Amino acid sequence: MTDTPAPARDYRDTVFLPKTDFPMKAGLAAKEPAILERWAKLGIYDRLREQRLGRERFILHDGPPYANGDIHMGHAMNKVLKDIIVRSQSLMGKDAPYVPGWDCHGLPIEWKVEEAYRAKKLNKDDVPVDQFRAECRAYAEKWVAVQKGEFERLGVMGDWADPYLTMKYDAEATIVGELLKFAESGQLYRGAKPVMWSPVEKTALAEAEVEYEDIVSTQIDVAFEIVDAPNAPELVGAHAVIWTTTPWTIPVNQALSYGAEIEYVCVLADDRYVVIAEHLLDSVRTRIGFDLWSENIKWRGKGSQLEGATARHPMHTLGGFFAKPRPFLPGDFVTTDAGTGLVHMSPDHGEDDFELCKQYGVDPVFAVDGAGMYRADWAWLGGQGSVINKKFVAADGPICTDLRATGALLAASDDFKHSYPHSWRSKAKVIFRATPQWFIPMDAATSVGTQRASTSLSTNGVGDAAAPPFALSEVAGPGSSNGATLREIALDAIAATTWIPARSENRITSMVQGRPDWVISRQRAWGVPIALFVNRVTGQYLNDPAVNARIVEAFRQNGADAWYADGHQALLGPDYDLADYEVVKDILDVWFDSGCTHVFTVEARYGEGTRANLYLEGSDQHRGWFQSSLLESCGTRGRAPYDAVLTHGFALDGQGRKMSKSLGNVVDPLKIIGESGADILRMWVASTDYFDDVKIGKEVLATASDSYRKLRNTFRYMLGALEGFDESERVAVSDMPELERYVLHRLGMIDTELRQAAEGYEFNRYTRLLTDFANEDLSAFFFDIRKDSLYCDAPGDVKRRAYRTVLDVLFHALVRYAAPVLCFTAEEVWQSRFPSDDSSVHYLEWPSLPSLDADDVVGAKWQEIRALRVAVTEAIEPLRREKTVRSSLEAEITVPAMLLDANALAEAFIVAKVTPGDTVTVTRTDFHKCGRCWRHLPEVTTDGELCDRCEEVVAHA
Repeated sequence: MTDTPAPARDYRDTVFLPKTDFPMKAGLAAKEPAILERWAKLGIYDRLREQRLGRERFILHDGPPYANGDIHMGHAMNKVLKDIIVRSQSLMGKDAPYVPGWDCHGLPIEWKVEEAYRAKKLNKDDVPVDQFRAECRAYAEKWVAVQKGEFERLGVMGDWADPYLTMKYDAEATIVGELLKFAESGQLYRGAKPVMWSPVEKTALAEAEVEYEDIVSTQIDVAFEIVDAPNAPELVGAHAVIWTTTPWTIPVNQALSYGAEIEYVCVLADDRYVVIAEHLLDSVRTRIGFDLWSENIKWRGKGSQLEGATARHPMHTLGGFFAKPRPFLPGDFVTTDAGTGLVHMSPDHGEDDFELCKQYGVDPVFAVDGAGMYRADWAWLGGQGSVINKKFVAADGPICTDLRATGALLAASDDFKHSYPHSWRSKAKVIFRATPQWFIPMDAATSVGTQRASTSLSTNGVGDAAAPPFALSEVAGPGSSNGATLREIALDAIAATTWIPARSENRITSMVQGRPDWVISRQRAWGVPIALFVNRVTGQYLNDPAVNARIVEAFRQNGADAWYADGHQALLGPDYDLADYEVVKDILDVWFDSGCTHVFTVEARYGEGTRANLYLEGSDQHRGWFQSSLLESCGTRGRAPYDAVLTHGFALDGQGRKMSKSLGNVVDPLKIIGESGADILRMWVASTDYFDDVKIGKEVLATASDSYRKLRNTFRYMLGALEGFDESERVAVSDMPELERYVLHRLGMIDTELRQAAEGYEFNRYTRLLTDFANEDLSAFFFDIRKDSLYCDAPGDVKRRAYRTVLDVLFHALVRYAAPVLCFTAEEVWQSRFPSDDSSVHYLEWPSLPSLDADDVVGAKWQEIRALRVAVTEAIEPLRREKTVRSSLEAEITVPAMLLDANALAEAFIVAKVTPGDTVTVTRTDFHKCGRCWRHLPEVTTDGELCDRCEEVVAHA
């Protein structure tokens, strides 16, 4: 009979493998809601406020989104980034409250309520204002509740029980109180200036409410017959030619403008002489189709010779307004870049037009109404429009048809491509339109304000008076004094603020340097009214602190609706008669509302004079909230409301395109959360270079998911490796092997860099540092080397205990570092190791690490070892591919530098043997394999037998 060899013993039950119930598969979409519910029961936000009471406070003031619709990726990116910053500040031991807020007034909400009206064939103007405002309030309340739940689902921690809302009564009272501060200091005037106006929404728009789109417009060349030219009499009877892409402004033309230094010629064109800039002869010839040859020039001269000349309007036969001579005015904005070198002026519909005409006493005539229609009494096209209707202004439309009939239309074509402003809400074209508006001046001294008397304005299309309820003289702004201007104060405040990234300072500086006076009025119903009484005789607004105090208190008791009730005489008090005053009906620009949030949120909750440490929004807010908050605070407090401002880019699709429903490329954050969990989205936000525009799509999210998975597995390994660890096992740093001391040294370096990144709001760097440390220093290096000790050394072995001691330090550090970014996963990890009904990882503070003596820093030495380890691994790989060795444990190595003893190096390189040599070489070992630890060692005489260490461990198990 043949003897059968006994089967090799299975030593798996003697190996100390990691044990944990922490799952490899995250299942975040299912787990996160339960974690949110637990936090709600704990009252985690309020508990943190109690724990951090008295600490240095860090205030990130939330910029308010509109309470309108589900959140989109821009919301998600913004709120997650804010939450990461707030949580990191709390981790660093500060009291970091976060009060979320919403912008509840304004056009976006009105527009949605009006859409519902239109669907029911109702007209908003037929609905009582109190009813309309109530419906707007209800609409805002609905979406505040919806968005609140969506933001919380992102893991955003804040005072969700008491957010700020611009429609809360206290907020509305504060907003009107801030307005009245401007009024009391003289920083408020009513005048007429061309502002961006939406004929669809029938209101003025702020620049931040406008977006530019490429369109194709009608371009026309129109001839104005010159009737007087004292410095060039030979031009009388010739025609000055203008070019415009807004034909609808011709019915409101009042003057022509020239460049004083431009060379002009009077040249024969078919049957008439025309005056144009000589430099533009060829381009004009192309448009009008007439020969304009230099031999047919009868006059050549500089624009300055046109001073004092007048022309007549092509429709002068209508009389009245149209029969008045049109003066030639010098304009430094006139160029020869395009057109004819002459510009037609309509002070109603252009900023340059308005300013130039104002200098020469040419006033707006307000021919176009709020809906973009010409006034019914306007002599030409009265009651017709709208001026943004493409057919109305087309080459075959009524304007061009009438001009063609007079012989004044030299060219007209519907083919001019250019960028044009549109309302971001209705997507309809906007116009510049002079209307009575309320302004905060940028260049008037702020210490003393003056108000001006009202005058009347004459002329409409038929020559009759058309007096608006304001003084045209007011358009110059308030009177002057010796104080600094709002622009100067704001620019000083910008220079005193920290801008992140630094380049954003240049952007807001240029915007404030060049911006016009702040138009704060809107012709809508849902908002905080401009609560002023204007004297019907003098045109002055009432400036009485007692009246103002009653207004503020009424708003505090009943909200802004108080202004729409029948209580104005009570607000005026016994000293004034309501019959003597106009009650202003305009509402405030919503940017003024949101510009006041620092008052009723930051100052109201944390004390007068308190300002936010940080404002954080998208880069578009340089012209929006950052600027309105700056101007409001500078106008009332003489400083910015923030110490620092961080701007992030926009979220684009995976191909770098702007997301839009029409392109079908919208990435829905709610869908990502529902499928993958909020922590994946948070990982993406933290991993992006968010100071610029960022991409998000399947591939980008896959990368974020992979980074998350690796970090989760790092935690899973540590939880398993630390199973059963207690303080009796801890080893002092001085008693640890070099490798453990090196890893603690690396941890200390990473700790410093992470803190610097958190303090600088560089969470792309922060996340990369964390994941690289976990992947490269720990998983691929430290854990790889020490798995043999963990699995196979005796539980009481000093090396194994030291390793577990360092793992404990690493666990406490890494779970804290990860908590601001992966708020749900960090909680899951913490509770997995330290389960408790009332604890949370988010109560913890920045880790306190073991100190290393100066002579105990082994970093430089182990960096060399790591570099050598890489070389060894690269040298082994060809033998592995050739199947000469199946793993590095079967390799014997020679190295040029014995940085440790041979056994320690073999352990670090995970090889059988290391000997000195001239270069790194690899051969297959002749040592046999231990049946328990699988190392190839000289004392093992037969594969499957135990090495000395394993034999001893098994014997004492």
